[in-house]
Amino acid sequence: MPTYGRLPVTFTKGEGAWLWDQNNKRYLDALSGIAVCNLGHAHPAIHEAISKQSQTLLHTSNLYGIEPQEQLATQLCQLSGMDNAFFCNSGAEANEAAIKIARLYGHEKGIENPAILVMKQSFHGRTMGTLSATGNPKIQEGFSPLLSGFIHVNFNDIKAIKNTLKLHNNIVALFLEPIQGEGGVNIPANNYLNEVRAVCDQNDLLMMLDEVQTGIARTGAWFAFQHNNITPDVCTLAKALGNGVPIGACLARGKAAHLLTAGKHGSTFGGNFLASSAALAVLKTIKEQDICQQAFDKGLLINQKLSTALKNNEHLVDIRNKGMMIGIELNMPCTQLVQLALEAGLLINVTNNSTIRLLPPLIINSEQIDLLVDTLSKLIDQHIQ
Repeated sequence: MPTYGRLPVTFTKGEGAWLWDQNNKRYLDALSGIAVCNLGHAHPAIHEAISKQSQTLLHTSNLYGIEPQEQLATQLCQLSGMDNAFFCNSGAEANEAAIKIARLYGHEKGIENPAILVMKQSFHGRTMGTLSATGNPKIQEGFSPLLSGFIHVNFNDIKAIKNTLKLHNNIVALFLEPIQGEGGVNIPANNYLNEVRAVCDQNDLLMMLDEVQTGIARTGAWFAFQHNNITPDVCTLAKALGNGVPIGACLARGKAAHLLTAGKHGSTFGGNFLASSAALAVLKTIKEQDICQQAFDKGLLINQKLSTALKNNEHLVDIRNKGMMIGIELNMPCTQLVQLALEAGLLINVTNNSTIRLLPPLIINSEQIDLLVDTLSKLIDQHIQ
């Protein structure tokens, strides 16, 4: 089905931050499969884990115990401060689990029609539940009737949250991304998540964070919420957790941790032997190589170098980053840069029509950073007029 506006390239192999196409042309990957391959392509630790696990068991289903899944749940909970984990196959599925937790929480409180407060310009997935939670009318178009039970407010606006809570007595949870990725790499004020946490505590609401794109070291910490020294009640993960092997997770703690019980939710493939083994290798590698600190430092470096290279460009609005989640906002549409960068051997993305999004592998080296900055800044200066 023609569901993707694919670029005219097919890749055949990769190594680290590099990809090669059918003609053996080399490309610098500054997108990481959309924040998935944080450890780059063909990482030896991931290769070894997949190969080793495939020799014994790939799948038995969740009717039985799965030792690597249990190990993964333990490690993720230790890293995040959460109590337990549900495993699935994607970010949308992890977010569906979070939505179901919120509704169960509301019904336990005796609220007949529980509502979830969500953000405008957000993106949570393309299932009917996550699409309804998403704050982007463009991608919702044609799919009505959407699910009820979601109230959208402006992101990074704590007053909007408080005012909306005064108008509705059936809100049971706040669900948001710590940084809006698809919405344009929108980074909120430093204390915004702390204020959200306080509002949730004051009103007995679940604080649910979609860390599908921000989680697993992307922002320079294991989880973006750790920059604020808070802990949510629910946290969703996917993308980088398996470095390309499909896996999602919904972590919960406290009053949210006991709600999904046997028969309430499930997943045939979720957290199977292969996916869990790959994710364990990802966590081990990030720990051993201190990838979180590398992501933090390299993100600052890329921001500084881009700011210097583009300082005289009148179309530059802002360059913002949290670790290796980087947005270059221009004052005019720049979607044509994706194709131009491809021709120049660089993979980038444009979100919200005018923001170049960079999500390089966290293992990118200094020489590759210089190439990225040089290639992209020249493209912007030459083609954004």
